[in-house]
Amino acid sequence: MPSINILSPHVADLIAAGEVVERPASVIKELMENAFDAGAKNVTVEIRGGGAPYIRVTDDGCGMAPEDAGVAFLRHATSKLHDERGLEAIQTMGFRGEALAAISAVSHIELHTREKGSQSGTRVTLSGGDIQEMLPDGCPEGTTMIVRDLFYNTPARLKFLKSDRAEAGTCVQTALRCALGRPEVSVRMLRDGKEEFFSPGDGREDSCVYTLLGRELAGSMLRCVSEDEGLKLTGFVSSPSAGRGNRSAQFFFCNGRFIRSQLLQAALEQAYRNTLLTGRYPACVLYLNLSAASVDVNVHPAKVEVKFSYEKKVFDLVYNAVRLSLEGENRTAAVELSSSTRKAVEPKPDFYRSMSAESFRSNGYAVEKPKSAPLPTPASAPKPTAFAGFATLRETAETMQQSLDLTAPQKIEKFEEKVQDSTANRVEPVEKAVQNVEKPALPAYQILGETMKTYILVELGEELMLIDKHAAHERMNFDRLRAMDREIMSQTLLTPAHLRLNAADAELLEQNGELLAELGFEIEEFGGDDYVIRAIPADILFSDALPAVEEILEKLRRGKAPDKQSARDEILHTVACKAAIKAGWDTSDAERERIVREVLSGRVKYCPHGRPVSAILTRKDLDKMFKRIV
Repeated sequence: MPSINILSPHVADLIAAGEVVERPASVIKELMENAFDAGAKNVTVEIRGGGAPYIRVTDDGCGMAPEDAGVAFLRHATSKLHDERGLEAIQTMGFRGEALAAISAVSHIELHTREKGSQSGTRVTLSGGDIQEMLPDGCPEGTTMIVRDLFYNTPARLKFLKSDRAEAGTCVQTALRCALGRPEVSVRMLRDGKEEFFSPGDGREDSCVYTLLGRELAGSMLRCVSEDEGLKLTGFVSSPSAGRGNRSAQFFFCNGRFIRSQLLQAALEQAYRNTLLTGRYPACVLYLNLSAASVDVNVHPAKVEVKFSYEKKVFDLVYNAVRLSLEGENRTAAVELSSSTRKAVEPKPDFYRSMSAESFRSNGYAVEKPKSAPLPTPASAPKPTAFAGFATLRETAETMQQSLDLTAPQKIEKFEEKVQDSTANRVEPVEKAVQNVEKPALPAYQILGETMKTYILVELGEELMLIDKHAAHERMNFDRLRAMDREIMSQTLLTPAHLRLNAADAELLEQNGELLAELGFEIEEFGGDDYVIRAIPADILFSDALPAVEEILEKLRRGKAPDKQSARDEILHTVACKAAIKAGWDTSDAERERIVREVLSGRVKYCPHGRPVSAILTRKDLDKMFKRIV
């Protein structure tokens, strides 16, 4: 007796149906994609229960002629693919000709379709893949597909369906993803007679995101646009402050098709590195458009996995576009100022204070005076000639004494006058360097002071900004250290710090020894399990040497650094944190001024761990708090 049997066409159809139709949501996806391919402008999806008892999809697309309706449910019957060359550049949502055959094999189907311009339509009923009747029908132009009793003849598949509530939720999410990928199509979703969502179909991505994902999520989104060598990316990404606990709000579309791509996901989350809280994920709605020949969608029967011909270009496009969107976020640019605050003079930094050691200790924002520029002289003194490059000790002392007797604005004005007087004697490279400095436009503000030695209070018209000085200073330190193209300056410890490590930590230390040396650490083996820290980055206090190394090893041990750049960032997180101003410390006026200006300029928004550095209380918020308004 032969042991190899040839399966009947009916059993083969049931097996094939299991690959395409996993659950009711799969039916909705396939029927909606067919509606999009038919050129529909309006699509209505309705389900009852969890979708298995009843699914109806109605569209106003091109419809089908009677002869096409009769063969549409045969396996591999499709109007979208004619030969093998069509597989090289697939431009339609469907192409295999398997969906309708697979759905009809495991359900009862009722089809109403009418071709545009035709006098009448066609009604077809099927059961288990077999046509029961086919009659003329007076239906509107377009197609209506009704699917009943899904998996009625495959009890094993029916048994593994989840509860009606869970299956209905999956159906709604599937329909939402399809609608989100086609802003030009109006989609209405009904569940047990109740409308779940409705998209306007006006072709605008922003209105589509707003109506489908809600006002709260849409309000936290940043516009994202980029184009490069035939690749175009549009859409929205969430602000780092609106990070989510999972990736459920990440939507990627390729040529209008919803896809799952680890490449795009990695590019997105890589762009958020050092701005998002640990354990939080960004939300996004990104539309990638490229030539059909550059992407292969024929990878999986569900058509949600794709392969790109130029993965590096796609990755860079997404990464750079998201980074630009995040860097362009500015929460203080549109602040409404009161008339009294508009008249206020913007505070100016004290020049001589900004040259103090605090400036160099914090984050390198101090101005280094060109060697060729002479010191400012009193107004009564003659202008220096080309050879008068040095001032006498008496002149220098008199100049500094006069400067100390002036107020801060007067110091700036006097210095600016002397700079203008000596411009003619400056060498050309210095002059060009000064011209290239771009000063960010800041809103008028007033620093009120600090509270709890932790938060800086800044008045911005009708708003009160609170700045976490530690978080802001940590970000400033991190950006400065990360931008360095040389080894970080280190300080040798007078008394080396002792460190005892187990075998695993010792191995981590040896693997990352070169990187630690570049970042200012010098750690040597002292015998056995003992190590000594002989040098640390110049910004870190001696008391923080041991805790800093232990924290770095803990991060490396947890495997949060898959590559050298990631490991470098993780170490810099710790260095920046240990070097930052601490909560509870007394902060000088100059340091406070510098932090406020960096935050208001938009360069500092989040600490390296993703925490926001500032928060705003409006006049309305305070009035509500004190019951002035309700």
